[in-house]
This record gives sequence, C-alpha cells and structure tokens, in this order.
Amino acid sequence: MRVGTFVLAAQFPGQGQGEALHRAVRSAETAEEAGLDSVWLAEHHFVPYGTCPSAVTLAALLLGRTRRIRVGTAVSVLPTAHPVALGEQAALLHLTSGGRFSLGVGRGGPWVDLEVFGSGIEAYEEGFPESLDLLLRWLREPRVEAQGERFAFREVAVVPRPDEALDSPDGPEVVVACTSPNSVRLAAERGLPMLLGMHSGDEEKAEMVSLWRSHARAFGRSPEEIHAAAHVSAGVAQIGDRTAQARETLLKAMPGWLKQGLDAHVTVDGRTRSMRDPAAYTELLCGLHPVGTPGQCADRLAATSERTGITRFALLVEGSGDLAATEENVRRLGAEVLPRLR
Repeated sequence: MRVGTFVLAAQFPGQGQGEALHRAVRSAETAEEAGLDSVWLAEHHFVPYGTCPSAVTLAALLLGRTRRIRVGTAVSVLPTAHPVALGEQAALLHLTSGGRFSLGVGRGGPWVDLEVFGSGIEAYEEGFPESLDLLLRWLREPRVEAQGERFAFREVAVVPRPDEALDSPDGPEVVVACTSPNSVRLAAERGLPMLLGMHSGDEEKAEMVSLWRSHARAFGRSPEEIHAAAHVSAGVAQIGDRTAQARETLLKAMPGWLKQGLDAHVTVDGRTRSMRDPAAYTELLCGLHPVGTPGQCADRLAATSERTGITRFALLVEGSGDLAATEENVRRLGAEVLPRLR
C-alpha cells in the first residue's frame, strides 16, 4: 500500500494566499521527511478553494526540494491547457527528476477559466478525448502531427523525449481523474489508471474499478496490465488521540473554507450550480475516510483497499487550516499509521 498526501493549497478564511502556498510547500516537504510515498497537487483558478493555478509548476519546485518522494498533479486541467505544452513540461520533469513525476489530468469544470484562457465550453464538453490522445502521443512518439478538430499542426520533433531517461525510459505515468462512467471508459480504453475523488465512498469506488476492468478487458488489455493498474483514491486524513478530537478539528475549520472556496466558482455560461452544504459535506468526509486515532485510520485505509482493490491513496492533510497542525498530522501519518499498514 502506498500512502501520499493531496495538497490543495487551500486558503482558509482570514488567511492570505502566500500563507496557503507556504503551508502547501511545507506539508510536501514534511511528507518526504515522514516517509510517505507521494504528494499530489491540485490546480484551481481564481478561487480560494485552492490557490495553486499550475500544479505542474508547483510539482517542479517540489521535485527540486525533495530527493525520494513521487510528485504528481491531481490534476492538470486539460481543457485550459495545450496538450503539447503540458506534454513538454511533463517530459522535462520526468527526465530531470529521475522518473519521480506523475501527470494526473482531468476535465475540470464548466468554469469561467474556459473563457479566460480562450478554450470555450466545447473544450470542456467535447474536447477532452482529443486533448488526452494528443498528450499521450507526445509522451510516447518521437515525432507528432495533429489533424483534429481543436489541434492541427504539421509534424514536429518531440524534444525532450521522455524515453531518453536513463532510469525510467517508459515516460511519466499518466493518471486520469474519473467522475463518471464515460471517463472510466475513456481511461480504461487507453489503459490509464484512475484518480477517484474524495466525495466517493468505498462502494462507489469499487464499482468504478470493476467498470474500468470490464472496459479494459473489452478493449483487449492483458490480464497482467489490468491487475497492475495502480488506481489512486483521494480522501481526507486527520489523526487525533481521540476520534472526537480528530473530527472536531475538521468540523471547526473545513466548512468555512468549503463555503468560501466553492461559492467563488463562476460558471462560464451562467448555468445553475448545485452546491453541497459545507458542514454536511465535512461530516460525510469524516465518515468516509481515515479520521480518528492512528489505529482507526490504519483500519479505515486497509478496509478501503480490501473493498476496492485500490492500493494508492492521496490524502488531504491540511483540513485544520493551520501550518503547525498540518505538519503534525503528516508526521503522525508517517510515524503512527504507516507502520500499522506494513
């Protein structure tokens, strides 16, 4: 089992954006010190829900500050990025980090980001498969041309080529955020592992893994490839000496952040959004994920892995909103939870 952190650089009420980003960097550095496997970085624009607008840029910084831990994006939003530019950045990080970079990609949402970056709503609603396939070709072929609806250009050389890495010639890992049967099918058809969201419980994640395997078999993926697919489960982790203490930490801090952050999202076309109740959502997350004593957290992770078949976790550790408390949470995850899983 491989346990890592999920970093949003969340801006809690009363905090500055620099404070949120500093906590994000420190939590990642602490994750390496604590012996965790990975750090996954979220990407958001124009909202305090997450103050990192470029997960791949923050990944570059953290890869330079660490020596062992894997760093991934969760996710880089394809509809607001050019897949070739993102592919070049991913190849660069793969080559210069000794193969420690994972590229997570997703559709994002119907936000005003699409207007600001000039992508348009079509990039979100229809363009994700084309962008993903162009990105994958860039990471796997020496020369690439495109004749698609969104991207069309003459053949050019891929520089730098990911397969030039001395220690990891297969190129960077690519993971797809999946929230619907269509996205599960898309990932399975291409043999790509899934990143499953923290709003989903074990039963829903188990169903999505089963659906992925079914589609992968239908598309001719080998049993070995299907068995080896390393899906990632996103969640929340808060460790306390008592269950009530851990839950209280999150219930005090997270609803204010969720309300401020989620309310700031603006749709590109004025469509109505249904918003979760922040307090009820926090309660839901506390029930779904490792929130409690170290023993309870280890049992929760083990149970999720057994029920879903997922062995990789990306856990939000900054739910307290406090730097010192976040660092302590990460250290306890490494010192008191991981040994129970091993």
